[in-house]
Amino acid sequence: MVLADLGRKINTALVDLTKAPVVDEKVLDALLRDICAALLASDVNVMLVQRLRNNVKKSVNLNELGGGANRKRVIQKAVMDQLYELVDPGVQPYKPIKHKANVFMMVGLQGAGKTTTCTKLASFYQRKGWKTALVCADTFRAGAFDQLKQNATKAKIPYYGSYTETDPVAIAQEGVDKFKADKFEIIIVDTSGRHKQEAELFEEMKQISAAVEPDSTIFVMDGTIGQAADGQARAFKEAANFGSIIMTKMDGHAKGGGAISAVAATDSPIVFIGTGEHLHDLDRFEPKSFVRKMLGMGDMSDLVEKVQDMKLDENKNLMKNIQSGQYSLRDMYDQFQQISKMGPLSKLMGSIPGMPTEMLAGSEEEGGKRIKRMMCIMDSMTDQELDGDSKVFEKDHSRVIRVARGSGTSVHEVEEILSQYKRFAEMVKTMGGKGGLLNNMPTDPRKVNPNQMASMAKMQQQLANMVPPQMMQQMGGMEGLQKMAKQMGGMFGGGGGGGGFPGMGRGGGMPDFNQMMKAMKNLK
Repeated sequence: MVLADLGRKINTALVDLTKAPVVDEKVLDALLRDICAALLASDVNVMLVQRLRNNVKKSVNLNELGGGANRKRVIQKAVMDQLYELVDPGVQPYKPIKHKANVFMMVGLQGAGKTTTCTKLASFYQRKGWKTALVCADTFRAGAFDQLKQNATKAKIPYYGSYTETDPVAIAQEGVDKFKADKFEIIIVDTSGRHKQEAELFEEMKQISAAVEPDSTIFVMDGTIGQAADGQARAFKEAANFGSIIMTKMDGHAKGGGAISAVAATDSPIVFIGTGEHLHDLDRFEPKSFVRKMLGMGDMSDLVEKVQDMKLDENKNLMKNIQSGQYSLRDMYDQFQQISKMGPLSKLMGSIPGMPTEMLAGSEEEGGKRIKRMMCIMDSMTDQELDGDSKVFEKDHSRVIRVARGSGTSVHEVEEILSQYKRFAEMVKTMGGKGGLLNNMPTDPRKVNPNQMASMAKMQQQLANMVPPQMMQQMGGMEGLQKMAKQMGGMFGGGGGGGGFPGMGRGGGMPDFNQMMKAMKNLK
């Protein structure tokens, strides 16, 4: 997660506040000192940090507040509000309109990752169901069209460019006109990278803008330049009058705080942040969501959006099978496919309140390879084997040998995936069917009968068996799993929160089963 170190420092300061037996001016000053030091270490402008400190002090009058718990809540809310304001200019970005040609013109410095960001943005809208296309109007950089062409082909997005035409204005206009005629809804125009001192290139940028008349001009900003972002952003704002900003290279760089706060001060909203090199490494930027994720509080809206991108609701058969307690090897294969589409697991984990993102640290590449290897094994199975319950492999061991040879793997690996399938299938049986947990979920968490408690305990044990030993150890064993489940309860409205932070639930009760059932039904 971007700015994770800053988030940990601020989070530690807030947790120390909750532990303080008495909250007085001395405790408040110590909290603000720690938070301000963390922000300055992340290269946030000193004037902005000073403003944050003064605003918190103004909004918190300890003499007018009641006891300790109330004081802590007021201070936490004041700090959170100021952190939101630090990255929120209060300006709404352009929102594309369906069934209409929405032209985005991308501008920015050389080397900011603009061409890659163009493809990421097109892919983002494509996953949302928009008809997207790319236009390469960068004739200044050698290989720019080849790069965009390669990226667009990989993402299966139509593109337009030219190896012979040298006038970027003509290319931009021709490409936009072509895609408008073909009823494309999102048309993204990539332009040459430039520096604020290059008057000639700035003039070219103005000419392209006049030719294509973009609905939104987006400034692509390198997040690693820190507070220097302020001067660059102001120069581009004057020349191109951009409406919004995309920050790139935000995967953990120390100067990210300076870039975000400096850009927010230009009264232009940040719409996305780039957090890696892959197509999915473009996160929608919303101030509250960003701050909550930075502090490890998670953001369910981000997780819900990713799940919606997967279009799980289109897989009616899988949801129907799970509810009825049936689960085949093909169902497991379909799930692996969906997981692959969702991108790195740690990013999904970071969206779940209470989920320690470091739990999967260092396992991204290994986890992705493992899923692909398991799918490769299942690709070597027949339709009869995939649609069955693995008993055919128990009856005829030669099938295991055949699948291992066909997939280029070992017999042990095939047996391992069959074992994994059995654990999944057993869990589905506990959840589905007439006597399953899904169809017998209590409407009132206070009236859970012994059978329901036994089913929940059984599911918890099965979940523990499915978690790899090293991951289980990182989580703190069964006790850690229970604690994590309690924290995750907060996302359903009633469960345990993380240190009393805003929106994280109160206490350690059970999740709201009515809301859980509604969520389950929405997936059908």
